[in-house]
Amino acid sequence: MHRNFSVVLGALALALVALRGGLRGEVATDVLREGMLAMLVFMVIGAITGRIADYLVQQQLETQFRHRVAVFQKELREFEEANNPPDES
Repeated sequence: MHRNFSVVLGALALALVALRGGLRGEVATDVLREGMLAMLVFMVIGAITGRIADYLVQQQLETQFRHRVAVFQKELREFEEANNPPDES
C-alpha cells in the first residue's frame, strides 16, 4: 500500500508542477527541476502515509479476527455444554 501512495502522490505532484509551469510559461528546465523535487518530497510523504495506513488496516483486521475467534470459541463451549449432559455415574 505504501508504494501505491508513494507513486500516486509523486506523480500527482509532478503533474501539478508541470501544469503550473505550462500555464505560467516558465522555462522547461526550471519546471523539471521543481517537478522532480516536488515528486521526491511527495513520494516520501506518500510512503510514510501508506505505511501508516497499512499498519492501521492490518491491526484492525487482526482485532476483528481475534474477536470473531473468541465469539466462535465461546459459542462452541456453550453448544458443547448444552449438548453433553454431565455423567451421572
